[in-house]
Amino acid sequence: MLELLRIRDLALIEDAELEFAPGMNALTGETGAGKSFIVRAIDFLTGEPMSADLVRPGKDKAVVEAVFVVQDNGGPPEDLDSPRELIIRRELSADTGRSRVFVNDRLGSLDTLRDLRAGLVLHTSQHGQQKLLQPAHQARILDAFLPDPGVLAGRDAALLAVRAVQAARAELEAKVADLSRQREFLEFQRSEIAKVAPQPGEEDELLARKAGLKDHERLEEARGHALESLLGEVPLAAQVGELSRCLAQLTAFDPAFGQDKDVAEDFRHQLANLEARIRRLAAKGEGDDIEAIEARLFELAKLKRKLGKGFNDISEIVDLGRHAEENLSFLDSCALDAKRLEREEALAAQALSQALDALNAARAAAAEDLSARLGRELSGLGFSEHARVEFAFEPVEVYSGLTGVLSEQRGRLFWVPNPGQPPRPLDKIASGGELSRFLLALASLQAESAQPTLIFDEVDAGIGGHTLIRVGERLLSLAGKQQMILITHWPQLARLAKRHFLVRKDVIDGLTFTGCVRLGQAEIEAELVRMSGGESA
Repeated sequence: MLELLRIRDLALIEDAELEFAPGMNALTGETGAGKSFIVRAIDFLTGEPMSADLVRPGKDKAVVEAVFVVQDNGGPPEDLDSPRELIIRRELSADTGRSRVFVNDRLGSLDTLRDLRAGLVLHTSQHGQQKLLQPAHQARILDAFLPDPGVLAGRDAALLAVRAVQAARAELEAKVADLSRQREFLEFQRSEIAKVAPQPGEEDELLARKAGLKDHERLEEARGHALESLLGEVPLAAQVGELSRCLAQLTAFDPAFGQDKDVAEDFRHQLANLEARIRRLAAKGEGDDIEAIEARLFELAKLKRKLGKGFNDISEIVDLGRHAEENLSFLDSCALDAKRLEREEALAAQALSQALDALNAARAAAAEDLSARLGRELSGLGFSEHARVEFAFEPVEVYSGLTGVLSEQRGRLFWVPNPGQPPRPLDKIASGGELSRFLLALASLQAESAQPTLIFDEVDAGIGGHTLIRVGERLLSLAGKQQMILITHWPQLARLAKRHFLVRKDVIDGLTFTGCVRLGQAEIEAELVRMSGGESA
């Protein structure tokens, strides 16, 4: 039940607070006073969008907040059905058009509001009449009365599965078609690359070896000159040895030459070691064949030109060869994948067929029950006791594939308002007043389980006389079971309300304001007189 509603800075409403009673609450006022903004505020609060230009000019944001009293079925067994307060606030920014949601003072989301909405409010308006004329909406109405909503979920899951397999098959077929067109070129690539058999990094390695061979040539030249200087016609080591012997002889005449003789002997040993080191020296690239390297590099360059692409690295050609091999292998083996997907689609289509059978049977059963219940409701709203409501089913294709075509049966409202007439589509023959009563009858049935606050926005349009009395009786009966907010221009209905609010527009200091006030008994009498076309006291 909606206990309290407060609206601030929304359109022409600066600050309005409405405390609703159980049972019927009436909202009345002149056309254009702003009654619809009260209802739009409730819709906004329960998840509907709203444009930022509806924030009152000069204000940063519009705020709508409400206190609902709901039955809590989520607690321990001893607390089942105990009432609790649910406080919802939603703010709309004038600058960004974005909104923020708070549920019991905790930040929430629009999904949270939409999940709560079904148990909080059920809004029926003149716009609902236009929706009622749409066959697709009529089909959704029937689905809302399915005894087991799981059959819809089963249909959706089966349909999703079969479409996923169809998408995989379509993707496979497209890939096969594309690669089949490329097959000759792929085989050419694979053949040419296989002939050369390049290896990753091979070109860089060959260039390094080629550079190493040039280093080896320079080293050999330097080593030759060094050995020639050491060995010559008279080896340098032999000359130093002779010098050492001469210095040994001079030592007999001057002992100081002994030290020079030792130095010469050490140098002779160093020269012998130097010769051995030079002979052992080998350069990078020794043993390589420069002609073989040049030939391999030419072969790789020729392969690049033949493949017709600007390859920067031989590794790219290796990857190209692997890619060509994979695609050709795929073409050779794809028939197995195609067969597998065909089997999967057949199984998925079979599951879909079973899900559709279950859904169609459930819809047929729900249509029979709903038609009877609607008939009883309409009978109480001034229709002939002979009026009948029926659902005619039309096949709608949902799958076309390997196993044929599968369709589901979607319901469309047909009715006979008077005896002796054939059933005809509701959207072809119903008047505005008849649609209003249809909406009231549907709302009555939809509200039976969740018992949300019923909002009827001029659902009484197009009716009058004795029919209006019957509609009033039905509204009063509904209000005895659950809370109702009724927007009406009929005094016959407004007088039935337990609590009456007047929506009016005032101009103060050049600014327009929409206000909403609860009426006392004398004010109610005056408002009923005004609604009847008389003058209030």
